[in-house]
Amino acid sequence: MAVNVKLPEEFVSQAKHYARVEHRSVPKQIEYWSRIGKIAAENPDLQFSVIREILIADQEEAVGEYQFG
Repeated sequence: MAVNVKLPEEFVSQAKHYARVEHRSVPKQIEYWSRIGKIAAENPDLQFSVIREILIADQEEAVGEYQFG
């Protein structure tokens, strides 16, 4: 379910910049930042590089150990 949220103009402007660089839409960029923040809040000892790897792994398709063809 989508929800409308008011955000500061400067924040949205920054999100637009990063979204363009990362090839994401502005809402997806804000969602990405939100997920980083959530993981960081739940795991304060994790470095950003580990959090980034978690997000990358979450996007990858599950691959089985064996493939039959």
